[in-house]
Amino acid sequence: MFSVYAIRSRSRNYIYVGLTSNLEERLDRHNKGTNKTTSPYAPFDLIFVEECLDRITARKLEKYFKSGIGKEFLKNIR
Repeated sequence: MFSVYAIRSRSRNYIYVGLTSNLEERLDRHNKGTNKTTSPYAPFDLIFVEECLDRITARKLEKYFKSGIGKEFLKNIR
């Protein structure tokens, strides 16, 4: 099982989209600043999660949310 997730920075205007097989551990790494890409934007709030049965499906969904229309959807989540 894979999770596609989106997190929003509490301090800056930044949304990160990713996929993982262990969501709790991944969110912990983002919030501790151990991820190079997201460390300047920590801490984060989880704003979206969708479970997928396989990595291929999860990757397609992740690409959608990283696209313009997908990012617009995520920006409107409050």
